Amino acid sequence: MSSYPFAIEFMAELAHGGVRHVCVSPGSRSTPLAIAAGREPGLRVSTHVDERSAGFFALGLARASRSPVALVCTSGTAAANLLPAVVEAHHARVPLIVLTADRPAELRDWGAGQTIDQLRLFGTAAHWFAELSPPEQHDDALRYAQSLAARAAAESRGHGVRAAGPVHLNWPLREPLEPRSAEDLAPARRLRRGLLVSRPESQVAPEALDALAEIASVHEKGWIACGPADLTPAEVEAVAGLSRATGWPIVADAASQLRRGAHVASTPVLAAADLWLRDAAVAKAVAPDVVVRLGPTPVSKAHRLALEANPPRHLIVNDADGSWQDPSHLATQVVVADLESFCRAWAGRCHARRADSGWLDRLQRMDRAATIEVGRVLDEDAPRLCEPRAVRALCESLPDGSILYVSNSMPIRDVDALLSLGPSRVRLLANRGANGIDGVTSSAIGAAAADGRVVLLTGDLAFLHDLGGLLAATRHALDVTVVVIDNDGGGIFSFLPVAEAIDPAGFESLFRVPHGLDLAAAAPLFGAGFERATSEEALRKALDMAHAASGLSIIQVPVNAAESRASLRSVVAAATAAAREALGA
Repeated sequence: MSSYPFAIEFMAELAHGGVRHVCVSPGSRSTPLAIAAGREPGLRVSTHVDERSAGFFALGLARASRSPVALVCTSGTAAANLLPAVVEAHHARVPLIVLTADRPAELRDWGAGQTIDQLRLFGTAAHWFAELSPPEQHDDALRYAQSLAARAAAESRGHGVRAAGPVHLNWPLREPLEPRSAEDLAPARRLRRGLLVSRPESQVAPEALDALAEIASVHEKGWIACGPADLTPAEVEAVAGLSRATGWPIVADAASQLRRGAHVASTPVLAAADLWLRDAAVAKAVAPDVVVRLGPTPVSKAHRLALEANPPRHLIVNDADGSWQDPSHLATQVVVADLESFCRAWAGRCHARRADSGWLDRLQRMDRAATIEVGRVLDEDAPRLCEPRAVRALCESLPDGSILYVSNSMPIRDVDALLSLGPSRVRLLANRGANGIDGVTSSAIGAAAADGRVVLLTGDLAFLHDLGGLLAATRHALDVTVVVIDNDGGGIFSFLPVAEAIDPAGFESLFRVPHGLDLAAAAPLFGAGFERATSEEALRKALDMAHAASGLSIIQVPVNAAESRASLRSVVAAATAAAREALGA
């Protein structure tokens, strides 16, 4: 019995349910799924030779488009290679629909090639799992195909307080796998006009609103801490409105979308908190009575440690999907509601005003002083390019409306410390679900497939880890600029206690792991443009050239790890000294 009518009906319903992209990795057992996806006019299919890269490409595409992306792969270790991307999608609440082909039951555990146990292969990382029966083609089965696709799309988006995330459908497929007749490839029969699934928005309970309004009317010393969340423009304005209504500034993670945009002209946003909160005296002097936590856990370790050392009287966590983002266990109130509704409802209740002691003015003055001093220190730095100066130059060179994808490890920490406020719009994305460095190149290229040119800031180890991901940019003619901070190894480990705890040779071989490779060799392999920038002027020029060009560009920024470490420490010292002086004033 042919698998094609069922697979074609399934793909048609995916398209009806709002899925627009399917990433296919070639394989034999997945032939019906690949052909069905390719024949559905409502789906755009991209092919990827490596399942691991395909998974992260789909993740970046889903994140940038804010809609589910489907993945098709064959059986065995091909499916297992999707695990890292599925784990990141689970923790980052990114909607993926993973379709793994499999052998039917009679071939499992009998030595058939390319056969592993794929039942619940991704464990708890898959928000929903279904094991299909081998597809049939009678009307009841085709109605099931429609319902299955509609539910997969809905489950990936989340519903109620259930988070968005990956779903996994395992497809046992019997031979023959190829189409045998024109009837096999007939268009979907559309036994019904399509299943519509709505997701109600969660609202703030009236009793919770009363408590929040009372807190805002009593406490002047508060701030709103926003973690790395891809906030929509409407959500950005809702957060800004809550800040203006309460008088509490926004401690904005670089990836919160709140440091850049028109709202900063009228909203108190703090950009340098990660730097001045590293000073224990400053952190104690500005310890808030109220902290409102929005989105995932902030990147800043200094922010977490400051709150743990000086617990606020009220730590209010907005929890839209039951994820309990409170690693310090300091929350005094958890409000289950979508972020926009939460902020707008609370802002609407903020009418009573308390006495003004100048708390907000002090914080803003301190933040400005720290930012200015950081700029002065970097301007006076040695002519040789170091990591902080390179990151600042990149952030300042981004055109309005840019998408910046930032790798984990040092790049996201550098950007969080150095991204200044400004009116230009920059959408900053990062894989902050599981916080790994793997797959970041593929994720950035996937984002480019959704929304035009993307600039990726990454480190040399992350770049090498996902080198094969560059192929997708070439295959699909995408505009991507990859800026690689090359310190010849894992520079972040130099900031950890282990760097001082063991002998230098052991530290180099076990942790920093210098690779000694010339990254320029990657460019001709993937048909990419290449520039090596050894000065700030050269970096800015290379970025301008890349923005004006099409296709894939790689900019290598070689830096000395020890000099970059010293520069960052100078930046922190300058920012904290400026903050102390501003507080004293």
